[in-house]
Amino acid sequence: MRILIVSDAWHPQVNGVVTSLQALVTELRGLGHLVKMLSPQDFNHLPCPSYPEIPLVWDLWRVGATIRDFQPDCVHLATEGPLGWAARRWLKKRGLAFSSAIHTRFPEYINTRWRWLPLRWGYAYLRAFHRPSQAVLVSTERLREEFAGQSLRRLVVWRKGVDTGLFRPTAQQPDEATPVFLYVGRIAPEKNLQAFLDLDLPGSKQVIGDGPQREALQAEYGHVQFLGYRHGEALAEAYRQASVLVFPSRTDTYGLVMLEALACGTPVAAFPVAGPLDVLEPGVTGVMDDDLRVACLAAMQLDKERCVESAARQSWRASTLDFLAQQPLIDGERYLQPQLSASSI
Repeated sequence: MRILIVSDAWHPQVNGVVTSLQALVTELRGLGHLVKMLSPQDFNHLPCPSYPEIPLVWDLWRVGATIRDFQPDCVHLATEGPLGWAARRWLKKRGLAFSSAIHTRFPEYINTRWRWLPLRWGYAYLRAFHRPSQAVLVSTERLREEFAGQSLRRLVVWRKGVDTGLFRPTAQQPDEATPVFLYVGRIAPEKNLQAFLDLDLPGSKQVIGDGPQREALQAEYGHVQFLGYRHGEALAEAYRQASVLVFPSRTDTYGLVMLEALACGTPVAAFPVAGPLDVLEPGVTGVMDDDLRVACLAAMQLDKERCVESAARQSWRASTLDFLAQQPLIDGERYLQPQLSASSI
């Protein structure tokens, strides 16, 4: 099939959405499908105010022509940003089928940054964007039930995976006499990173990632190692050398970094909230507690081999087959009618 994926999040951004989509594209191509990513890299864009890592496309009138030229068999809208809206409008105007996904708790993220914006506005935004979608993909059954309670419709579960070829254990064990507590992710308000940085823990703390809060937090917490981005084998090695991955977020929909850490044999400490509750097996692969310090210290005692065994059951190939099963076919006869304007959005 010819598969078009539209996403406002793509390289060089580093986050769970990009990681998921990159793995999906790789697996789809491995299965013999022709895949095109429609991302900000294909257009002129400007940095998002207050979050310059996120590009905002401004020449959106080119989206329709790009879809038409590629002639996809199915279209998936991965994000609710400007590109997603432009593609949605072009497809909806022509009565064409598409799927979409909710990768993040958008209303909660917006409310974290701008407290004066009520959560109901964020959920109204999600309902408006996803209403015409034939299948709205979410990461877990818990999220499906939660979003259904917010009147979102046609929700289906699309479970994520992990690259166990890259993220794998090593025979060398970290030195538990000087434990390393590791955070991996964006350094942004919605990640609740200070809940980890404020903890009184033995050993050292490391932070991998970047984001709008990095400069301020690095200045405030001089004893913490802020390592910037790590990719590929360097990231896997950081997981392997850590005693515990600390996941302080209370708003993530899933948390791919937890799966990556487990695949390397590193247990996880987290709050007992959606995301960790869906990924971790309590007392086996992670410890969840409202006291994050208690969770961190208890997680050090978990069996690393059990963590590896748990992650090994979640491959990207299985995730990709689930994705394909949910994709509606676009009606090619209608969208190729010559009287329709290719550049209109």
